[in-house]
Amino acid sequence: MRRFLFFLVPVLLCIGGAGLWYTSYLTTGSSGSGEVIVVLPKGAGVRGIGALLAANGILENDIRYLCLVYFSGLKTRLQAGEYSIPLGLTPPEVLQLLAKGSTLRHHVTIPEGVTAEQIASLFEKDGWIKRDRFLSLVQDIEFIKKLGIDAVNLEGYLFPETYTLVRHETNEPSVIRMMVDRFQVVWKELNVQEAYGLNRHQLLTLASVVEKETGAAEERPLIARVFYNRLTRKMRLQSDPTVIYGIRDFNGNLTKADLKKETPYNTYVIPALPPGPICSPGRAALEAVLRPADSEALYFVSKNDGTHIFSTNLKDHNQAVQVYQRRTVNDLRGQ
Repeated sequence: MRRFLFFLVPVLLCIGGAGLWYTSYLTTGSSGSGEVIVVLPKGAGVRGIGALLAANGILENDIRYLCLVYFSGLKTRLQAGEYSIPLGLTPPEVLQLLAKGSTLRHHVTIPEGVTAEQIASLFEKDGWIKRDRFLSLVQDIEFIKKLGIDAVNLEGYLFPETYTLVRHETNEPSVIRMMVDRFQVVWKELNVQEAYGLNRHQLLTLASVVEKETGAAEERPLIARVFYNRLTRKMRLQSDPTVIYGIRDFNGNLTKADLKKETPYNTYVIPALPPGPICSPGRAALEAVLRPADSEALYFVSKNDGTHIFSTNLKDHNQAVQVYQRRTVNDLRGQ
């Protein structure tokens, strides 16, 4: 009996000590305050996740961590992703957060009037996509067909909006599909198949020109009407933004030579709409081409404050051009 007790007592002490050690692990939170951003890659595994959590001071990565994972039944439920983990959580609370997949949601805003190239740069800036891969898919005919779009590229069909993205769940195809799906939803809500003799692609093209020409939101319907009036009379649209879109590596200085250069997008040369959109128009621009203002105006010129002077004849337009061009020159001379 004495020999038995001689061996039993140390064993019980060891078991009790191990139990206290494990219990302490379960009930003690990490030190510090605030939150730590941790990215758990796919395929990291239980040990890899433990190492990453320990490296960020969230929990200790020892045998107790492995015991907790296995005894809690969370071995196959820990999800990859980007997490914001508050310091002070106990190890069980941390693992429950990972098992729920409570990953960070990021918001990326794509403004109206940007091109597909600019959109690619915005998403690439924060590491969501590879720009070249994105732009390649934008021009991939087979991919475009699968999205339900009848066009040679997706310029204009990438709807400008604020999108919610999650790390490791986002790639080039998913971003493009999300934006095109949003366009399809908005177009369906507008409930228009054709208007003024134009099909959807042509309406989208015109909306993109209106978007780029508009400085003041309230002028969109009136600018749309000017372009409709010109198209009806088979007049050239003479829109500077379309010319700029057709110039590769535009340096910011639009010249008279540029206005005379023949490109598919130079509406000073072609007596029609350009072959496709020149940017991604927003909902307001789409609504403007579907419900343009009632006006006989054929011309407009910038007042250099974001608004325009509209004219129904060339004489009045030329006078407006002289007034505001002269004012601009005088302002520059006074600087």
